[in-house]
Amino acid sequence: MRLYSGMSDLDTIVRKFASADRETRLQLLLHYARKLPALPARFQEARDRGENQVHECQSPVFLYTEVEDGRARLYADAPHESPTVRGFVSILSTAMEDARPSDVAAIPNDLLDRMALTEILGMNRMQGLTAVLGRVKRMVKEQAAAS
Repeated sequence: MRLYSGMSDLDTIVRKFASADRETRLQLLLHYARKLPALPARFQEARDRGENQVHECQSPVFLYTEVEDGRARLYADAPHESPTVRGFVSILSTAMEDARPSDVAAIPNDLLDRMALTEILGMNRMQGLTAVLGRVKRMVKEQAAAS
């Protein structure tokens, strides 16, 4: 049974996290943190101006989305010193690879709970990551409506 229609990567990732013990979940976050690609040059100037920063997050996280030909993509910049934040953003980026805007909108708001991350992350970090997810969903929705 697929949990997230159109997003098989997210389905796989959630299952991996949910079935892992605490230490393995932390290691998985670190693994994804290392996989977050560098922010494409076309977004660097906007990032330098502080555009699209998620202020609810304690770490300086910058998000950029594109919707082209009915498919959404996420690009982000998060500091290497914040591996849990980088890991979560990388998971979203991986999961959204070639996703439809409706798939992104359907990502459950309790994704962190479903991944069993609430028990290993502090309240402030949880609020920041929840804000990241909310911002990504809003950005994709707005861009899809404009295209």
